[in-house]
Order: sequence, then structure tokens, then C-alpha cells
Amino acid sequence: DKKHKTFKIAFRRILTKMGKVDAGTIAAPFREEVRSKVAELKKKGIMAPLLVGILANNDPAARKYAEWTGRACQNDGIRYDLRVVDDPIDVEATLLDANDDPRVHGIIVYYPIFGQVESFSGSSQDDYLRDTVSLRCDVEGLCHTYRSNLYRNIRYVDPPRNEHKCLIPCTALSVVKILEACDGCYDAALPVGRKLEGKIVTIINRSEIVGRPLAAMLANDGATVYSVDIDSVYRFEGGRLHKCDDGDSPEACVRRSSIVITGVPVKSYQLNADWVRPHSTVVNVSSFKNVDEEALLAVPGVNYVPMVGKVTVAMLERNLLRLFENYHHPDSNPYRGNGGGAAPSAKAPWYESTLQRDNSCLDMITKLEGRIQILRSDETTSAETVSKRIKVMQDKIDKYYDQM
Repeated sequence: DKKHKTFKIAFRRILTKMGKVDAGTIAAPFREEVRSKVAELKKKGIMAPLLVGILANNDPAARKYAEWTGRACQNDGIRYDLRVVDDPIDVEATLLDANDDPRVHGIIVYYPIFGQVESFSGSSQDDYLRDTVSLRCDVEGLCHTYRSNLYRNIRYVDPPRNEHKCLIPCTALSVVKILEACDGCYDAALPVGRKLEGKIVTIINRSEIVGRPLAAMLANDGATVYSVDIDSVYRFEGGRLHKCDDGDSPEACVRRSSIVITGVPVKSYQLNADWVRPHSTVVNVSSFKNVDEEALLAVPGVNYVPMVGKVTVAMLERNLLRLFENYHHPDSNPYRGNGGGAAPSAKAPWYESTLQRDNSCLDMITKLEGRIQILRSDETTSAETVSKRIKVMQDKIDKYYDQM
């Protein structure tokens, strides 16, 4: 069909050209698919999905990502609302409001906000925020449910029916789509779970946003993956994680690999191009150039992708549409409301009974009551702020009881 022809044309452009690869070429067919699906919704009288972005930092990369997201959504017919939060302490309240708003279909939080500063909520407040995003709105695929399913290679959120696929972290997914488009990486002739069989991959990053999920995804596709961090190297192989010995240095790992992904978020880091094998593929995920481009392109037959942002935004939009289809479409779940679109259908496969709906409400009530207990014991926040946030949560609890 037309969509598959578009994919083939885009892939052929890449496969016939070694050297520097334009990520925009890879993103194009996915963006076209998004526009087509949004147009179909509008023909049925259903409003386009609404994506809410939450920005609470001055990080240039985060702000640039927010700008790219807004422009892409506007061009592709998706509604986008950027909510700028002046005080990071208010991010959680903003996030919870978006979680519970039936008009919101997807949420993206632009990290870092707190970075790795320890908090009462866990090892990192940013990690806590990632797990606070509802799985029904988590367009980044970074909440606990999606992450744990990825690491266990569980591909659906509704077993045993298996109608709703899990979301994949969009930056990691963008790298997979790039590798699928580059010659010599994925073998389409092999079955699912083995398409990277025999390949060795090195990922120089182990963050929860990119490195860890990407390592799991590529290992799930059959590759042997070396995960390199500042002080350790791990190997994903055969469904298991192994701690490497001192002989597996970053240099040794890169020299063995036909695929290298760099994602070091500092300007000073540079991958030594002399380590890169001929005819390999190098993908830079960092907002900084992690390798000397001129030296790398001198390596015979190398494929180099200097930026992944355009593909990441395309995957973000793709994830948003999957969330909409799974949880928000009028024909899927009338309990979330129709966001101003067509009237809900009587068909509601997500909730098979009133009991399931009530259990979902009780689960959210329990979580909110737990947060209230934490707030009441918080000595670092003013009593006035704590009181206001507890009042907001108690109002939400009353709304959930009204739904039951």
C-alpha cells in the first residue's frame, strides 16, 4: 500500500548512501503516517489528541526539544500545550492535574528538573516524577510499568488479551528505527527476537531515558550489547545481564562492535574514531557531538547519524497516537471522556465491568492518600504549600469516589 511504498523509498535513499545519514529522511514516513491517522480522526468528528509538555528548567537541550515538539505537532495536526513551571517544587502538582484531566491524552516532562539530587521520594526526584506519570498518558514510555515490562520483554499491557501494546521510550525507539534503516544492522529475513543475531553493540550511556532501555531493546532483538558507564561495563546477552571484567574496557568493546551508540551529555567527551571498525554504524544520541565527525567519516564504509532528534519527535507522536487508541479513543474507553470529539460508543473493551472501573478508581485513591501521608511528614516544604497540595489531592479523591 501507499504507506509501505513511502517507507521503502525512504529506506532506499539511506541504503544507497554510506557516510553521514540524515535523520529527517528516516523520520519522514513516520510523520506522514501520523498526519494520516490524525486526518482520519478529524473526518470522524474526533478532535486530534492533546499532548501536554511540562518544562521547569533552563537546560538548553530540554528547551530545544520542547520547541521541536511544538513545531512538529503543529505541522502534523496534533494539539500541543506547553506548560512552563517557574518553581520545580510545583511540577508534581502540575503533572497530577494533567494526569487527571480527561482532555489530556499524553504528557511529556522535559528533564532534567532536579537531576540526581536525593529526595524524600527516592534516589532522585526526577525518577519519582517519571513514575508519577499515568501509564495512560506516558507518551515517553518511562513510567515503572512500561520500563519493567521492557526489561522483562513483555510487549502488551493487557495480558492475556494482548490488544494494547506497551509503549517504548521514544528516544531509545528512535535509535532502533534508525538502525533498521541503516544497511548492515537489522536482518529483516530473521524472525522477531533474532533480527540482530550475531551483532555486537556498544552503548556509551546507561541512563533510564536512553541507555538502559536501548540496551534491553537491542538485546531483546538478539544482539550482544555492551553497556558502558563512567565506572563500569555490563554485557546483555542471552536474556541475562553480566558484569564485565577489567579486560572489557570501553575501547575493547567499541573495537568489537559493528554498532556504536554514544550518549554522553557533556561537551568534553570524545569517542576515539580510531576505535571504530570499518563498515560499522555510529549513532550520536547526545546533544553534544561525542565524536570528531571528520575523523569518523574517514573510516571506510562507516554510517554516521549525528542527531536523532527528528526521529525521536516522530516516535513521540507515534506513542501519543498509540495512547489515544489504547485508552482515550471514544470507541475504546468512554470513562475518560471524548475530549470534545464524537459521542462515545457503547463498546468499551478496556473496562469489561463496573467492578474493573471501581478497582481503577480505588487504586488511584490509594495512591493519592499515600502522597498525602508523605506531604504531612514533609518538613522541607512550608505548611501553607503542604496544605494547598493536600486540598487539591482530597478534591481529586472526592471526584474518584463520585465515579464509582
